Amino acid sequence: FEMVHTYSLVHDDLPAMDNDDLRRGLPTCHKAFDEATAILTGDALLTLAFEILAKQIDKPEIAVRLIAQLAEDAGPSGMIAGQIADLKAENATCSKKVLEYIHTNKTAKMFRCAAAMGAVCGGATKERLDRLSEYGLKIGLGFQIADDILDVSASSKQLGKTAGKDARAAKCTYPAVVGVKRAKELERKLADEAVAVLEPFGEKADTLRQLALALLERTK
Repeated sequence: FEMVHTYSLVHDDLPAMDNDDLRRGLPTCHKAFDEATAILTGDALLTLAFEILAKQIDKPEIAVRLIAQLAEDAGPSGMIAGQIADLKAENATCSKKVLEYIHTNKTAKMFRCAAAMGAVCGGATKERLDRLSEYGLKIGLGFQIADDILDVSASSKQLGKTAGKDARAAKCTYPAVVGVKRAKELERKLADEAVAVLEPFGEKADTLRQLALALLERTK
């Protein structure tokens, strides 16, 4: 999963997309090496993720479910769809509906993927799998809202990437569409809803509850 996430960042930083020079406090892959190397690095990470799932999961039926989940949420009905919509929305009038579509697909579905894959590995019932998937969507959308807010409120040093870049590129973000105050309210609402979804799990889900609330305190 982390390989797919890293591939998405390497490609997201490319000149054809976000054209960023800084990631995690260091030069981005295409700056440290070159653009061709960055493209191939992303390709390698993405394919290696599926190779690992195919080879390392002992139960074939579990491996197939994990591969299908990852392909769905990282592919053209998930992260890729969100990225395309994000690029199309630059320098355009953006509605809240379009904004939610972008962030749900670009970011929240990968959080759902992480939660769902863990649930599948743990042998969760369908009802519990659905709840954990919903939890993932809510904290994922909240995470992206927080990311939007930090882009206009934090420094490049804090973020480990170029601050203020979304605003300069006229991207479709929550602060741009609804304002910072309302964005923070929506972030809190999503965290509360994520915690509520976990109610049937009792104390076993305390770590997930803490994670949902910890995301509200992000500074980078």
